[in-house]
Amino acid sequence: MGRVTIEIHGKPYVIGCEDGREAHLMALTARIDEKARQIAPEAGSAGEARLLLMAALMITDELAAAEAAINTAEARADAMKLAFERLQSRVVDVLDAAADRLDQMALDSSPGQPLLL
Repeated sequence: MGRVTIEIHGKPYVIGCEDGREAHLMALTARIDEKARQIAPEAGSAGEARLLLMAALMITDELAAAEAAINTAEARADAMKLAFERLQSRVVDVLDAAADRLDQMALDSSPGQPLLL
């Protein structure tokens, strides 16, 4: 396990990191830094801990909204799958009925007589 120095709102932090995960950690840091810099002018002299807390809350709020959107999309996908399965079943029933009707018509017709549909 290595150590990486990250920077959020101009302050360095040394963080432990699994080998090979440094780029991912830096990408996460960039997102936190972006939020911290975004809210810093409004936070005034809030202090670093409060600034980081506010950034974490904003990111968590975005995550909650994304999770809700995923749950909604999954529910819609499940409903669409069920509707498709019902439609597919109905089509099979209609095709089966049509095949049965054609079979019956073939049986009812006399040899040499044209099959009327």
